[in-house]
Amino acid sequence: SAVFWWWLLDSRLHTSGFCHFARSQTGASRPPAVHSPTLIALAAILAALVTAVLHLVWRFNRHIPGLGFWVLSFLSASVFGASLLVREHMPLVLSVVVAQAGIAVAAYCCFLGGRAYLGLRLPHHGYATAAIVAVVALAVYFTVGHPHPVARFVLSGLVGGVYFLLTAVTLARGGFNKVPARYIFAAMVGFHGAFLLLRPALFGLISAAEAGSDMAQRISQYVALESTVALVMIAFGTLLLTNEHVTTELRHLAEMDSLTNVFNRRAYLTLLDKAISNAQRTRQGLPVLALDLDHFKKINDTWGHSGGDDVLRQFVALAQQCLRKEDVMGRLGGEEFAIFLLNADGQGAEAVAERLRALVETQPLRSDHHAIPVTVSIGVALCTRGDSAETVLKRADAAMYLAKQNGRNRVEVVASPVPI
Repeated sequence: SAVFWWWLLDSRLHTSGFCHFARSQTGASRPPAVHSPTLIALAAILAALVTAVLHLVWRFNRHIPGLGFWVLSFLSASVFGASLLVREHMPLVLSVVVAQAGIAVAAYCCFLGGRAYLGLRLPHHGYATAAIVAVVALAVYFTVGHPHPVARFVLSGLVGGVYFLLTAVTLARGGFNKVPARYIFAAMVGFHGAFLLLRPALFGLISAAEAGSDMAQRISQYVALESTVALVMIAFGTLLLTNEHVTTELRHLAEMDSLTNVFNRRAYLTLLDKAISNAQRTRQGLPVLALDLDHFKKINDTWGHSGGDDVLRQFVALAQQCLRKEDVMGRLGGEEFAIFLLNADGQGAEAVAERLRALVETQPLRSDHHAIPVTVSIGVALCTRGDSAETVLKRADAAMYLAKQNGRNRVEVVASPVPI
């Protein structure tokens, strides 16, 4: 939406404000024809089409964060474009108010979309409202109280340029290799925001003698071109971010267990294979823990499957309290889980396992004024040379079954005959 309003803004300012400025400098009785009605109509139609397309995308993907704000951004730009088409039939003050407010609102909504997309807290709208009201009031003053088209031209890009740059700064995070769409979108809105702020300097290069010359027309054409290109590119960037979010969701569904939100068996084994390869290359320890909740069938039979699901979710939450960010946990099936600890030794792994076992035992699940006691049996194995994910898990499973045989609710460790 940033792009569209900029294009529209240029059309309006060059066909009214800037042309009045040129006329005042050159003494011409009629404003120079910088932009044709066809160009204005084309831009307005393009903005409306982009808004319609994004609205359809949002209608069927309302869960995508930020997309609704971006639709509002392009909608504000479309309203601005429509006002340009009928500006000859509108009072000058109303035309100025619609133009200034439409541009500022479009940029602010674009900024809100960026923050919502990343899950960041939205700012208090009072500050933006005050800034927009101030800009509109000044624009009215420079229209009625002290006519000054150049001042209106400067004001038109002030709020929009700042918010587009803030949008770029907000989205340019996460690493280009991981989330390239964010950086592409940030580059587009950042360039557009910078251009909006620098437009007055661009027109300032034209001297009073040149204001009505071909140079003014050429620069106006460049501004219009930037606006049109920006409109298309920002819309394209919005669709890229939409695709990124959908792709991330699909990857999450393919790799994560929907109940406990830890890795599923396939994804866990893939990550474990990579971790083993890295550990063997760097000669770092890699303990693997196999975990199984004790008497889980009895829990299901007594409390129902919903009670069993609650137990599994609580168990994962307790386990994550004992793990570091770099440690990886997966659900292998049913009540069976596995964890591998990066750059740890057997003694450290045993301490983590024991701490987890004690925490689970002392934290029964509270449900409907009843406590559901839960315990876990844990087996620990260290990766050895030539291990695969399946082989080390098999040894950890053997240790876990030994813990079951020895009374459950305990930790057993399998010695590694050949350490990495």
